[in-house]
Amino acid sequence: MSGIATIAAAIFKRAGKSKRVVVAVAGPPGAGKSTIAEELAGLLPAGSAAVVPMDGFHYDDAVLNQMGLRSRKGAPETFDFDGYATLLARLRNADRDVAIPVFDRSIELSRAAGAIVSSDVKFILTEGNYLLLDEEPWSRLRPLFDYTIFLDVPRAELERRLIQRWLDHGRSREDGRNWVNTNDLPNVDRVLAKRRKADLVVGPEHTT
Repeated sequence: MSGIATIAAAIFKRAGKSKRVVVAVAGPPGAGKSTIAEELAGLLPAGSAAVVPMDGFHYDDAVLNQMGLRSRKGAPETFDFDGYATLLARLRNADRDVAIPVFDRSIELSRAAGAIVSSDVKFILTEGNYLLLDEEPWSRLRPLFDYTIFLDVPRAELERRLIQRWLDHGRSREDGRNWVNTNDLPNVDRVLAKRRKADLVVGPEHTT
């Protein structure tokens, strides 16, 4: 059994007969959270899992300009925490279909009600940088999760991945490296320095 399949099996076992289970996939930028969440969803019983990214709660660039935070986009304070926490609470109820926002990186905007999570979905795989951040208000999320996973990837590898990410999005190497150094890596360091204990820590051999 592969490493990811073993993780999926652990989630399935933890769920038992619960109607809904909320699994947090956390880690610093570049750790591979969205990839692993999608892989896990594909390994759980067909139709039983939905991926809910925290990125849907990015503040719009116009709002960040008003807040003076445009240069720190992606930092904890540039997300609508209350909106995300409210969504998780609604999803935990599992009593109705729930619309979720989806961040569209091609336009750098969140699309409200970009997807629907059906009431019969059992596994909610929510992924994001700050789900296990031991800072207010993020530490308030812990009771909303049934199982937590942290992706532990060496900082040098995260830096390499992040630079490549921005190159793939069309930035020059100089611009990409500058953004990583001034924005992404400070967020990496914040996550690594102030992380809460996870139920499962996954090493770099299982991330991309």
